[in-house]
Amino acid sequence: VMACRQTGWALLASANPQEAMDMALIAQAATLKTRVPFLHFFDGFRTSHELNMVEPLSPEVMRGMISEKLIAEHKARGLNPERPQLRGTAQNPDVFFQGREAGNKFYAAVPTMVKEAMGQFEKLTGRKYGLFDYVGAPDATKVVVVMASGADVLEDTVNYLVSKGEKVGVLKVRLYRPYSEADFIKALPKSVKSIAVLDRTKEPGSLGEPLYQDVVTVCSTAYKAGELKELPAIVGGRYGLGSKEFTPAMAKAVFENLSAAKPLNSFTVGINDDVTNLSLKYDETFSTEPADTFRALFFGLGSDGTIGANKNTIKIISEETGQFAQGYFVYDSKKAGSMTASHLRFGKSYIRAPYLVSKARFIGCHQFSFLEKYEMLNRAEDGGIFLLNSPFPADQVWDKLPVEVQYDIVKKNLKMYVIDASKIANETGMGARINVIMQTAFFGISGVLPKDEAIAAIKASIKKTYSRKGDEVVNKNYAAVDQTLAAIQEVKVGKADSKIKRTCNVEGFPKFVRETLCEMIAFRGDQLPVSAMPVDGTFPTATSQYEKRNIALETPVWESHLCIQCGFCSLVCPHAAIRLKAYDGKDLSGAPKTFKSADAKAPALKGLKMTVQVAVEDCTGCGACVYNCPAKEKKDGAETGRKAINLADQFPLRETERENLKFFMGLKDEGSSKVNRNTVQGSQLVRPLFEFSGACAGCGETPYVKLMTQLYGDHLTVANATGCSSIYGGNLPTTPYCTREDGRGPAWSNSLFEDNAEFGLGMRLAYDKMGGEARELLTSMKEGPLKAQAKLCDDILGAGQEDWVGIEQQRGRVADLKKALVTVGGEQAARMGTLADYLIKKSVWILGGDGWAYDIGYGGLDHVLASGRKVRVLVLDTEVYSNTGGQMSKATPLGAVAQFAAGGKPNPKKDLGMISMTYGNIYVAQVAMGADYNQTVKAFAEAEAYDGPSIIIAYSHCIAHGIDMGSGMNEQKKAVQSGRWPLFRYNPALRAQGKNPLTIDSKPPTISVADFMNGENRFRTLQKTNPEVAARLAKLAEAEYAWRLSVYQQIAAMSCDTGKKEEKVGAAA
Repeated sequence: VMACRQTGWALLASANPQEAMDMALIAQAATLKTRVPFLHFFDGFRTSHELNMVEPLSPEVMRGMISEKLIAEHKARGLNPERPQLRGTAQNPDVFFQGREAGNKFYAAVPTMVKEAMGQFEKLTGRKYGLFDYVGAPDATKVVVVMASGADVLEDTVNYLVSKGEKVGVLKVRLYRPYSEADFIKALPKSVKSIAVLDRTKEPGSLGEPLYQDVVTVCSTAYKAGELKELPAIVGGRYGLGSKEFTPAMAKAVFENLSAAKPLNSFTVGINDDVTNLSLKYDETFSTEPADTFRALFFGLGSDGTIGANKNTIKIISEETGQFAQGYFVYDSKKAGSMTASHLRFGKSYIRAPYLVSKARFIGCHQFSFLEKYEMLNRAEDGGIFLLNSPFPADQVWDKLPVEVQYDIVKKNLKMYVIDASKIANETGMGARINVIMQTAFFGISGVLPKDEAIAAIKASIKKTYSRKGDEVVNKNYAAVDQTLAAIQEVKVGKADSKIKRTCNVEGFPKFVRETLCEMIAFRGDQLPVSAMPVDGTFPTATSQYEKRNIALETPVWESHLCIQCGFCSLVCPHAAIRLKAYDGKDLSGAPKTFKSADAKAPALKGLKMTVQVAVEDCTGCGACVYNCPAKEKKDGAETGRKAINLADQFPLRETERENLKFFMGLKDEGSSKVNRNTVQGSQLVRPLFEFSGACAGCGETPYVKLMTQLYGDHLTVANATGCSSIYGGNLPTTPYCTREDGRGPAWSNSLFEDNAEFGLGMRLAYDKMGGEARELLTSMKEGPLKAQAKLCDDILGAGQEDWVGIEQQRGRVADLKKALVTVGGEQAARMGTLADYLIKKSVWILGGDGWAYDIGYGGLDHVLASGRKVRVLVLDTEVYSNTGGQMSKATPLGAVAQFAAGGKPNPKKDLGMISMTYGNIYVAQVAMGADYNQTVKAFAEAEAYDGPSIIIAYSHCIAHGIDMGSGMNEQKKAVQSGRWPLFRYNPALRAQGKNPLTIDSKPPTISVADFMNGENRFRTLQKTNPEVAARLAKLAEAEYAWRLSVYQQIAAMSCDTGKKEEKVGAAA
């Protein structure tokens, strides 16, 4: 927002959900009056994601605020050839300055007109707003100036402190631009002696943040003009950056700073700045919340429905009891499987608390494994209630708790209840969705509502929420509710004497991981000091291995006697939790008793042993490995239902498989160097350098990313567009990109959404430039200081580096060169030493989703592909904006329901592959791993080998498709079988051989497009809500895909034998 303050837009701030609604209308009315554009803003997440009670604006109020005359005048100013005019002229120095000043009177009139709009709004609603609103003692000597959500915190704090006799106040800024000096001075108490200005931004290098500078300027000007008898002491501070908490305790500390003999300026509050010592200390126990406010905390697992259920709980309680309610929902950026926290408040008065619950009367833990990793009960009120989803019954669970949990329960005299919600969900067909069960249990034991009343309300909300998904889903939820109350068990609290401890074993972890990342993993990042953070935002890779989330209820178990060692399970595993390794059998000495191995079956691996190892603590339990395993057990000619890999309860496997994985990782790899890595099995014998990401269980994107690192990871640089792939790829606390044993691995960076292609091209140009300089210098030095190493220089300069063998050989030569440079010495040798690594091939892959490649970043992508440079582009096509919740993109197929396409997308999917092929010198491949593993690997190999730009468009199934993610690869297969996603490779290099560059790898359709569409909720939803439109769009889709496929087939059938020798097309010079 602060970056917009010089644009000429008026800026209007709101502090809570009610104000967000009110200011939206006031801004609309004001912009029509003033002819100045308005930007109405509020705090991201803190306000935008707060659930609170609001008094809705009626259409009558809206009509009373908006003048039809002003609307007509506004429309009359629009461009219209009936009354033509011209805008957007290119002005010269003679008149530009005058033109900029011509609008001054409009800006000068804005404050008055906004006040008029606010006055009209008060008449219609009774809610009064000013440009600046003061709350506090009329004779206050200390005042804090703030805008947006921090204003509500300060208002509550000020009211409390004033009740204790303190002369304090808060001045809430609403109209930030244009800044009205007169209205600010009028709102400021004349008694003020000192002012603290809080900014929710940081402007490095400035004399102060924006709001602070405005207040200093206004007060200085007013003092000089005699409007202020005394110039107050003014200090500025920063708070709330990145949605950091801002509580009444912190607000109180700001006032205490003003009371100091020398108040700290440019301070921070809410963090511990042990580097520049600018942070204020505060009393964390201070609170202004009313004693009768009921506070509850629910800790759930991402995608288990906890947040959705708690949103319904708020609605139920507010509607059934008439109480005020508020909710905040905290979750990290992991796509699924991370801990979520729901912060709920209920009370008799309006809840003005834009911060998280610190003390709760009720705490629900919806995942038993959380107790081993996270502190929860430190937030429990004495005498509160603790509800646990537990696989252990009430008479066994106490001994399974970590001693720290037992201690908190005993010390705080908590009542504890357990329920096996996962069992009930499984029995009622709910899968992992335990939300309704835990919601019912909450109402059953909290006493917030009578049980019968609560059950009826829950069932009504189920009907409302899930009816569009069909009666079967609704009835499953009903059944889960009906089983819940009888399954709740109260636990007899014993002594705190458990042998289990929550403390994380960090032995052997790197220092930064121990001291910083592990604290973040344990949800204690808020307590980390400034000194714990990197100064330039650079973080180490290979840290996801330390997380061990243990979120899967079931994980795969390898049956070595059934395995055909195809590598499919490893290939499709979204989280690299399944590994293949071939090794010398002699290395099995000292293996754990439960470690499994088998003779390697591939001819190239003869004499070696093979193991398929599962990282059970990193697995998400999606079951994709089991679904795609082709090796089935048979007895008496009939299939038994078992495969070479099967799911089993995770908990009993943890200890043994932890030891097995450690032993497996220590085995020397003897297989990957003996096979062709550009095959399915060959690629899977290479250690993935992308592991244990925060992607959804069953993710369709990550198998492609993982494969990319197996093929090229040791010399790979990734430019990643913002989206799912940047969040699971580069989000704290841990990162999945990792390294080989020698420390080599992918280098990764993320810039923006829209400029990723250009970002990657810049990397390519930089590598090419530095590589060119290195070659030029080496050529010069071989005639001089390196004359004795001339052969080594020639070998380096002439190295092909077409494959991993050539790259490793070049690394050996460069290592020898570095040794020679030490001996030679001198300025040239020093410069050559900094450039030497650029003599080794670097592969640049530009990575992103369809929202980037088809939409927002398409212009840049087109520019980069047209550059002719050797960049590789991987488009992870989920056919929606997955990261932001499933909005329509140009990749969304005809007939699919998505956000912004609730009635089904009416137009066809953009054909990015065909568009790219029109250049003629770009390698283009369209792949779907689940349909053809070999074609996918082959496309990667060809894209990397091509001497020019290349793009792979990869079909990636997604939770937004409304499918069982464990069988996502089969959905990919059906997309290809229906003809709507043809597999092809377009290799311009074939033209020079007189061959057609286009190869269609998929067979003619074997199922209809309608058959495919019927298997996914994104299409089925429309069939339920509007069957006529769904049928029409399905028919159009069938014809569209048939037409597209016929075009591809005709191109592939064309003769390319022109009788003339074609010159090579490809890389730019």
